[in-house]
Formats: sequence, structure tokens, C-alpha cells
Amino acid sequence: MSGLVLDRQGWLRPHAGVLLAPSPNCDARPRSVEPTLLVIHNISLPPGQFGGPEIVDFFQNRLDYSSHPWLECLRGMTVAAHFLIRRDGQIVQFVATGDRAWHAGVSSFKGRERCNDFSIGIELEGTDTEPYCDEQYSALKSLTRALRARHNLSAVRGHEHIAPKRKTDPGPKFHWRRYARESQWLLRELPPLA
Repeated sequence: MSGLVLDRQGWLRPHAGVLLAPSPNCDARPRSVEPTLLVIHNISLPPGQFGGPEIVDFFQNRLDYSSHPWLECLRGMTVAAHFLIRRDGQIVQFVATGDRAWHAGVSSFKGRERCNDFSIGIELEGTDTEPYCDEQYSALKSLTRALRARHNLSAVRGHEHIAPKRKTDPGPKFHWRRYARESQWLLRELPPLA
């Protein structure tokens, strides 16, 4: 999926394989704060199930909690990442990159608290225990290039790195070295690799 471009507000321009699904779960970034950190997450709703409408509905505050017993534990939560990459590589954008999406929660990077203020969040449809799809790596590569062309990103971390006692995603099945190679990140910008 090449040719992705962000407009001045930080929305992807119309492109095959991209869906815009604006979420209310965002607000303005603090004055004079630009995003410099990219945060990779994973999500599946219900857990371990892929392809349904639940993630989009959750990020748009329209989730039918009665559709699966597990979903009731999400009631009252208002969260969204900037982007979701589905198993087939489709990119769904919820929040303009110029705005603050509510994706990281209590978090810290290099001693700086509140990562939502200065980060862009990408959810991969998946779990900590299942490999991610080639189509997802391809879409992530294209999206990363578009984000780096628009923003001065200086690092990328998993949710597990900025909230280590709370979160485990994207988990051990995410291949950081492949992502570094395909997305042309310098290794010093990645989390420490085993």
C-alpha cells in the first residue's frame, strides 16, 4: 500500500485500503507539542477474534456490549488510537495525527509522562500470542513512511515499553527487526532488541 499521504490536519488522503472512521475519543495536544513518538499496540474484540465491527464500534463509542459477554468489561471506557491495521492490511483512521488520541493511558517515555501528549498510536488487529500477518507489516511500513514524512518522529515503542507494568502489547510475536528493516527505522530509534 504505497502512496499514503497525510493532509495538514493529519488525516490520510483518500486511498484504496484506507477507511476514515472519526472517533470522539481525542482532544487537542498541549500547546506547541508535536508528536515525536510512535506507539504500537494490539487489539482484538472479543479477545482472539478478528474481522468484526467491534474495534471500530468501541473506538467510536457505539459498541454493543450485549453482543458478547466479555465486552461488558469495556463499558464506560473511552479510548481510541489514531490508526488500526486490520489482519488484511486495511488501515482505519480514527483521529487526525495533529490531535491527541486517547490510546496510551498512564505511560512514560525517557522520563516524560503522559505519552498521549506527544505520540501517535497504531493498533494492530491481533494478540500477544499470534503472529501478525504479512499484509499488516506491509501496511505498517507504508503508514510509518507517511507519518515520518509529515511528523518529526524520533522513536517507536510498543505499549509494553511505555506502560510496562500494565501492558504487554504488541507482544513477543511482533517482529521488531522486520519492522525496522522494512520501515527503514534506525535501530537506535527502536526499543532494545533481544
